[in-house]
Amino acid sequence: MASKGFYSSFDDVWMIDGVRTPMVDYCSHFGGVSPTDLGIKVAREVFQRSGVPASDIGSVITGNMAPGDYFQFVLPRHIGLYSGVPMEVPAINVQRICGTGFELIRQAGDQIERGYTDAALVVGTENMTRNPIAAFGHRTGFKLGAPVEFKDYMWEALIDPAPGITMPQTAENLAKKYGISRAEVDTYAALSFERALRAQEEGFLAGEIVPVVSEKFELDGYATRGIALPPKVAEAARDTHPRPSPVEVLNKLRPIYEGGVQTGGNSSALVDAAVATIVTSGDYARRNGHAPLARVLGCAVVGVPPEIMGIGPANAIRLLLERSGLTLDDIGVFEINEAQGAQTIAVERELGLDRARLNVNGGAIALGHPLAATGVRLTVTLARELRRSGKRYGVSSACVGGGQGIALLIENPHY
Repeated sequence: MASKGFYSSFDDVWMIDGVRTPMVDYCSHFGGVSPTDLGIKVAREVFQRSGVPASDIGSVITGNMAPGDYFQFVLPRHIGLYSGVPMEVPAINVQRICGTGFELIRQAGDQIERGYTDAALVVGTENMTRNPIAAFGHRTGFKLGAPVEFKDYMWEALIDPAPGITMPQTAENLAKKYGISRAEVDTYAALSFERALRAQEEGFLAGEIVPVVSEKFELDGYATRGIALPPKVAEAARDTHPRPSPVEVLNKLRPIYEGGVQTGGNSSALVDAAVATIVTSGDYARRNGHAPLARVLGCAVVGVPPEIMGIGPANAIRLLLERSGLTLDDIGVFEINEAQGAQTIAVERELGLDRARLNVNGGAIALGHPLAATGVRLTVTLARELRRSGKRYGVSSACVGGGQGIALLIENPHY
């Protein structure tokens, strides 16, 4: 029986095209770049690639989890304005942690089917490097002898204070529940790296990447924005985390927790990136002669116990397929975010998934997990893989910190 949750179905909603920056290891090339500017870059590029004029956009929907500068409040507005979207078009920033990117597409579908707009710009952007060192208790000053509580925002955000454990520990709980060994997790991680390297070498991943260079973003009458890469970096054009990672190497890494199965090598990589897609009504696409990348059919979101939050995709996918009238066998390709290796294997076992249909071009262990950008990235990659392989249906999904799961169903328009 599918878990409780909510389900959205869409009759005539389409993704026209999608593009992303390379996913770059944190503390490297994008360390000085605002997530706003990464978002502007992919927004401008998706307009060029898709042929959709920015002037046709009626809604801007962005996602960004951790502030990368002091101006996160205006991030959605600036991404819209500096990419050419008309002044009168509103913008919103959305947050569902690791499920944010899927939620952006879901909300775009809702807005289109409710008649708010017939074309929406969707952007997920995340600069993990620029997560702040923060303090929340010093507004009233520093008391004599009291601790100065500046903490690493990124590390502290990995803790769920309800069960009192970190996100990696939720994966350790799943490893115990499903009897998953360290060797099995490392074997899975090695496959993720192997598949990502192959997709990179074959040029598949390059097809969704816009190279990033130092440049300026002008907006008449307003301050100039832009991207400044480090002095010795002329261009960032490839994902930087994929590397040869055989099991023999992964086995030597120290576990995060004594006796545990998760390590830095079989967990999602920390990267900086942005992804954009344009979501429209079918009427808009047909009227303007666009050949869509994918049809968006439905989305499901569920809640699960926080201490095993990583199982969320299993319940979300069950609800999604049940309400869509499909079965697991109908789905040609699955893209499930690899937050942790044990977490992904637990979902695989719970659903009885065929690994040959799961993350066929590598996953977040090899490529990275830029929080708010991940869901859009997974869905764009999935749509492109459906087109390449000739499969009809695909599901992209992720677990969500705090105990949620989200899953999106798309269809190959060329099937």
